[in-house]
Amino acid sequence: MFACTDPDTLSGLSWLACYLTTGKHLSFYAAFGTVLLLLAITAPTALAFGFGGAMAARSSFAPLGWLGKLYIAIVRGVPDIAFFLFFVIALDQGIEYLRHKIKCPDWDQPIRQGSDFLVCAQAKMPLGTSPQWVHETYGFALAVLTFAIVFGAFAANVLFGAMRAVPRTQIETAEAYGMSPRQTFWRITVPQMWVYALPGLGNLWMVLIKATPLLFLLGVEDIVYWARELGAAKTARFSDYPHPDWRMWYFLALLVFYLAFTRISEVVIARLTRRLSMGQATAGGEALRKAGA
Repeated sequence: MFACTDPDTLSGLSWLACYLTTGKHLSFYAAFGTVLLLLAITAPTALAFGFGGAMAARSSFAPLGWLGKLYIAIVRGVPDIAFFLFFVIALDQGIEYLRHKIKCPDWDQPIRQGSDFLVCAQAKMPLGTSPQWVHETYGFALAVLTFAIVFGAFAANVLFGAMRAVPRTQIETAEAYGMSPRQTFWRITVPQMWVYALPGLGNLWMVLIKATPLLFLLGVEDIVYWARELGAAKTARFSDYPHPDWRMWYFLALLVFYLAFTRISEVVIARLTRRLSMGQATAGGEALRKAGA
């Protein structure tokens, strides 16, 4: 056993072991969990946004249909980085503005002063006196909502096309059996649309994985942030573990992580596609039928 209290006395593997177990490195390792948690929460949330947007876009009620198509068109047409920067600021200021009107009704100064947005201390989100975990949770929640809205629009476009791809004969058969439009949608269209939607949703999942470094723009200390922070050159004056520029090695570790994760995703998506294709009137379903014959 060795102690890390005096790094100058360490050498070789002992120095490296102490270096890789510093507090900042533990935060770096925890950031991988942050990325996985973001994906685990954002994926179903974005799918819910997408399903709602697709249902709205195909609605026979004109205003609702226009709203769904407008959501799909606008969000898909805005660059992701611009939307992330604008939406988060606008949402944060919107929340603080409403809290300011409720908690500080006697405020007599303009809220917007040039480029500054000033509200009373009680309206800040989160409060300045809140513990650090509250600030981190708030930033993470904003990140999840932003990712869900952006990727929900793309998912809505995929699901809208998948709903229209379900063979019309299936719908007509359901109608001939006396099913209502609602029953036809939930019992025929929705179960069968997934095989048509999965290729697009699979690609969208891959894009979502690659978009996680945008967390840094939203104020969340993700793996890219820590790779840059830890890999940059450190001198003995500012660190107990001085080293040259090691960012290449940190980003190489991120490369391995993302490649491994996308490979696992490809395997899961392929198996899911195979399962959903069974019995379907698609090229994949026909291939499975012939293989089992």
